[in-house]
Amino acid sequence: MLALAAHALAEGQNKREPKDLWREPVVPASAWMPCADQRNWEPSGGNNGYILVTANGGMNQQRVAICNAVVLARLLNATLVVPKFMYSSVWRDVSQFSDIYQEEHFINYLTPDIRMVKELPNKLQSLDLEAIGSVVTDVDIPKESKPSFYLKNILPILLRNGVVHLLGFGNRLAFDPIPFQLQRLRCRCNFHALQFAPKIQETGALLLRRLRKHEGHSGPLDHYLVGPYADSIMKEKRGQSAKASRYLAIHLRFEIDMVAHSLCEFGGGEEERQELEKYREIHFPALAHLKKTTKLPSPAEIRSEGLCPLTPEEAVLMLAALGFNRKTHVFVAGAQIYGGTRRLGALNSLYPYLVTKENLLSATELEPFKNFSSQLAALDFIGCTAADAFAMTDSGSQLSSLVSGYRIYYGGGKMPTIRPNKRRLAAIFVKNSTIEWKVFEQRVRKAVRQTKHIQSRPKGRSVYRYPRCKECMCPTD
Repeated sequence: MLALAAHALAEGQNKREPKDLWREPVVPASAWMPCADQRNWEPSGGNNGYILVTANGGMNQQRVAICNAVVLARLLNATLVVPKFMYSSVWRDVSQFSDIYQEEHFINYLTPDIRMVKELPNKLQSLDLEAIGSVVTDVDIPKESKPSFYLKNILPILLRNGVVHLLGFGNRLAFDPIPFQLQRLRCRCNFHALQFAPKIQETGALLLRRLRKHEGHSGPLDHYLVGPYADSIMKEKRGQSAKASRYLAIHLRFEIDMVAHSLCEFGGGEEERQELEKYREIHFPALAHLKKTTKLPSPAEIRSEGLCPLTPEEAVLMLAALGFNRKTHVFVAGAQIYGGTRRLGALNSLYPYLVTKENLLSATELEPFKNFSSQLAALDFIGCTAADAFAMTDSGSQLSSLVSGYRIYYGGGKMPTIRPNKRRLAAIFVKNSTIEWKVFEQRVRKAVRQTKHIQSRPKGRSVYRYPRCKECMCPTD
């Protein structure tokens, strides 16, 4: 099928791409405008005690935990200590809040909403929080718990001890039911209060400048992503008349942690199975134990349900079938792709204008971010969010969810995101060796087109991913 895709791309080099590749259905998409910055309450006194949060996961999971913690502080009338980040054996990153975000802006912007401090008062720092029952882990809090859970179970600890330490806090606050103003606070935190640290903004602007090497103006989202450094993007090519260069960003969520956790197989035979099993035993021991003691769905069954991450080969087939021509400039986001250059070869062979942040930035420019996976993820976030079109390959990816939500919130209906239905794609890929390219192309386009309609946030779904709701955005009519 890759050979057929290469032939189709070579034949179609001078053909026009489908009109909807680089645009959203503009009228319905632009019917919403950002308004999460609007407030309708008095500042919280934070009188009921202090909330400490040590968020787990990578940058994107931590971003969600930060904003959920802000909402919790308001709900419980507590003072929030600027969140800290847990060290993970998977991410191996010692970055803390101020390494990634502008701490002063964060505190000042949210002052009308909650009381926030950088550290616990001295008298509380000496307490053994575990001994007094103030440490609460993810084991103690069900996923997506309602506000009533925190009022019943966490508030009494606050009132009794004056402090509570939430350890992990991964997806522990529900999206519904949440009072209107608290939901709006969630959006205000994510879309307004969290701004990347200057060194990330500066390097992010450099990345965008090189992605748009023929463009002398900034994109519609640049100011929100890189702040004052957006001006440097405009200055770089001012006075030159070179044609503007669009680029497509694609997030390949195909790192070894994702591949191992999926329990899928990817064509590597026994060697691959053993390698992924060893990785699970070290990094996901509970999952490794479950796999040995419980009858789980087979890799084929998992794939048929659309629960396997798209491989780089499948991703490139999707792009080719959608009609992106061979001259398309493609920015690939993600950490170390499982299978390395061998797997990326398929992308490179079909799309020669393919780049990563490692290609575009020199070793010297990347040196300050070396060994800081969350700060590198922030650069990917900027590159993906500012793209003329963005393609997700895994709807469960937190980065893809946050990027697509940011593009909706600030994009004015002009920042298309491709969200493949992986279950439908899986059924198509299973038959890809027995169908003609034209049929494959038609089926892929139909599967993706069905996900492109504009919708307001479904009940219970993330406001970070689906900000088209009255708590985050306001109808323009």
